[in-house]
Amino acid sequence: MVTAEKGNISIHTENIFPIIKKSLYTDHEIFLRELISNAVDAISKLKMASLSGDFKGELKEPEIKIEVNKEQKTLSISDNGIGMSVDEIKKYINQVAFSSAEDFIKKYGDKANDLIGHFGLGFYSAFMVAKQVEIDTLSYKEEAEAIHWSCDGSPEFELTPSDRKSIGTTITLTLLDDELEYLEQGRIKQLVNKYSDFMSVPIKFEKETINNQKALWKTSPQDLTKDDYLEFYRYLYPFQEDPLLWVHLNTDYPFLLNGILYFPKIKPDIDFNKGQIKLFCNQVFVSDNCEEIIPEFLRPLRGVIDSPDIPLNVSRSALTNHRTVRRISDFISKKIADRLKSLYSEDREEYIRCWQDVGTFIKFGSLQEEKFKKQVEDLIIYRTTYSENGNSETEEDSTNHNYTTLKEYLERNKEKHENRVFYCSDTDTQSTYIELYKKQGLEVLYMDSFIDNNYFVPFLEREYSDVKFSRVDSELDENLVEEDKGEIVDPKTNKTRSEIIKELFEKTLNKPKVNIRTQALKSETQENTPPAMVLLPEAMRRLQEMSALMQQKSMAFPEEHVLVINTAHPLIDNIYQLNKASVIQASGESSNEDLVKLMCQHVYDLALMAQKAFDAEGIQDFVSRSNQVLTRLTRN
Repeated sequence: MVTAEKGNISIHTENIFPIIKKSLYTDHEIFLRELISNAVDAISKLKMASLSGDFKGELKEPEIKIEVNKEQKTLSISDNGIGMSVDEIKKYINQVAFSSAEDFIKKYGDKANDLIGHFGLGFYSAFMVAKQVEIDTLSYKEEAEAIHWSCDGSPEFELTPSDRKSIGTTITLTLLDDELEYLEQGRIKQLVNKYSDFMSVPIKFEKETINNQKALWKTSPQDLTKDDYLEFYRYLYPFQEDPLLWVHLNTDYPFLLNGILYFPKIKPDIDFNKGQIKLFCNQVFVSDNCEEIIPEFLRPLRGVIDSPDIPLNVSRSALTNHRTVRRISDFISKKIADRLKSLYSEDREEYIRCWQDVGTFIKFGSLQEEKFKKQVEDLIIYRTTYSENGNSETEEDSTNHNYTTLKEYLERNKEKHENRVFYCSDTDTQSTYIELYKKQGLEVLYMDSFIDNNYFVPFLEREYSDVKFSRVDSELDENLVEEDKGEIVDPKTNKTRSEIIKELFEKTLNKPKVNIRTQALKSETQENTPPAMVLLPEAMRRLQEMSALMQQKSMAFPEEHVLVINTAHPLIDNIYQLNKASVIQASGESSNEDLVKLMCQHVYDLALMAQKAFDAEGIQDFVSRSNQVLTRLTRN
């Protein structure tokens, strides 16, 4: 028979309660998570005892009840689990918890805002919000007697008999005056939804079950439909676009891990340093991110990871180098790669549909992790101007988009330009250049993701050291230009037509940093080619881009660039002829010299506009010069 008893909790640290209340945990709200988790554990243990035959009584439907009494300022959590005997109260409440708690505090101090229950402190988290905690419990064991335990936050406790009749435990907290928010209905529901929503036991509050109960990640993928996965995602991330695809994780060796990871649509402002995956331990919510547990390139993934083998009793800085965590990280990377491989081989059309977003993950992963790179290197595809029904994408193709691997591109073009890759990074500003390449049957790859220009193209150059990568606006391939015959047109000066045109533009523009070249661009009809093009040499441009990136600012348009004058274009020929006529009339009444200068400047303006947007002052000057050119031409 239970006799009334008073005593001191067996601890060596007299100030254990102030440490719990003020120093150990920053979020007082987790006390409810811990008490509910203990209740679920008690229910699970009773079920195990029933299955093993240790408990022969009636196994009732499991449930946890939360009740509040605002007048008495009490909050209670009740379960119909295994209960505790007098000896268990003394062992687990009065001794074990604090013998391990002291070591825990010495080792981790205020860095351990994790699952308290792992250290025997789950129950005592109640003292963060309560001035008195009571336990009313009855063990499942035959001839067990109900007992009542009470403690006011000091090392002293009191044990007395209880009139409880049902197996289980009720923990009652008399809340501190500054913690009365935990008596409010909305606050209780919010905490259960946040921490305990996926617990396997119904949690009832005011006769309503307030937890979702279904942890989808614990269900076999064979038993789930596409709608199940989408519904779960919408529940986790309301008001977000539906995910592109997902990966269901499930392993019990060499560690236990379950989860579902979703690929979201990537937005331009995505932060790869911020994780969005929710971490659970045995269906109990732990954290809003898994930054130390999964590879950096997978942080923008969304979903759930649940593993009791993730060591939550170490500092976050130590997690990264923990052996089990490294294994889990490698496992997740491999499963992601396997999922992408299967999609690539089984549904290429769907893979292409997802590529614009999924490709960002794959490229970042290839940059950061050698193992992952080897797993996915054959899955990296690029949109291309190539079309199987011709050799250049048609208007219809450009809508549907054709894709290729880099190996396919190199093999297909080795006769035209072996070990040479032409690419574009901005389809709008580089459209003139792309069209020029397409018209000459030269295939261009679209590398227009925000990761490509500064990171992935240099990475590809390291991977394919014998291949040269050239942006379409960096230089003109020999396939694009006609051979300059160099015929003398001015016997007096011994100059060719091209030399005269070059000098004309140099004199007009008077820009020493602009390197002017003359070349005749190939085309069936020259009206379809530009009269001039601005080129940004690859090495120089990349150096400036990297400098701007390091300074975290946008790259200014380089003053030093190349201006290619298309000597085969009718407009350039008109300027040449106009200048020629102007020279002949130099001693006469009228001269076209001013008009020639205006037209040269206008050609340069047009070439610049294909590369960059003018500012307000630049637009104003352009409009003014255009008006002058048109006025002079109509007058002539």
